[in-house]
Amino acid sequence: MKNKIKVILIFLAGMVVINSCLKDNKDYWSADVKGKMYATVLVPTLQSMGVKPVADTVDFSFMINIATDALPTTDITVTMKVDPDAVTAYNTRTGRSYKPFPTVRIVNPTVVIAKGTRTSIINCKVWGADKLSACDNFIAAISIDNVSGGIPIASNMKTYLMSLPISNPYAATYNTVGYRIRPGNATEPIAAGTTEVFSTVDCKTVSKDGFGNYSAYSIRIEITTNTMVVGGVTCYKVNAMPYDPATGADVGGMFTTWTGDAATPPAPPAVGTNINYYNPVTKQFFLNCYYISAAGNRIMWEIHTRI
Repeated sequence: MKNKIKVILIFLAGMVVINSCLKDNKDYWSADVKGKMYATVLVPTLQSMGVKPVADTVDFSFMINIATDALPTTDITVTMKVDPDAVTAYNTRTGRSYKPFPTVRIVNPTVVIAKGTRTSIINCKVWGADKLSACDNFIAAISIDNVSGGIPIASNMKTYLMSLPISNPYAATYNTVGYRIRPGNATEPIAAGTTEVFSTVDCKTVSKDGFGNYSAYSIRIEITTNTMVVGGVTCYKVNAMPYDPATGADVGGMFTTWTGDAATPPAPPAVGTNINYYNPVTKQFFLNCYYISAAGNRIMWEIHTRI
């Protein structure tokens, strides 16, 4: 019973949207749909669903609707299509810069709306977000392509637009091995078994709490498109900046050549300049930074391995 009530409410809400939208278009009846019949997407406004940066398939669904004051007396066949041109039209209309999501499939591109009913559900799939940049904006656009019986398609309500923002691929939990050095003092290792959460700052930047064993400062890490080859693997250079989370102020910088304690794990790199990068194969960050201190700059060497 609850599900039936929910469907009724959805339909009634859809009819309110339909009447409002049709009134806005001079090609359609200015008052209502009395005596008329149109094929529409029930909710044609931009929707959004976050996508993880993985290869897996992600499903989404939406409803199409026959806008009419009387229930259809015959079955109606509706055919849908993936419509990248609708993305261009949306960008032109709104000034946005969305890209069509490159891998979209309509599971049931042809549906039959049975006589005596008005709606049907369209099921879709996208996949391959791991190959896309989280800094780009993607949309899947699915449009009504054809309707049987000569029923017109409402041109301003023919397309379902699903925005698919991709999550920052580096935001995760990592196992951490490393230390802090205060010149003139013994090396201070991070406790064994330490895990750290890298949180999203923007599409290409993460932040983590702590500098070695020192909790008052954090590190902001921007993954760049600049590369370096380490052990035969093409890795991405990072801009790692220690900062004070209480003020947001930067408090240090990165070393250009490895600086640390060779006797304390993790081991130094085989090549001194192979620091401050992300290895996409092992999913590890290698960070060698400092923060400024009047008593001598503090040194940090850390390796973070994604869990």
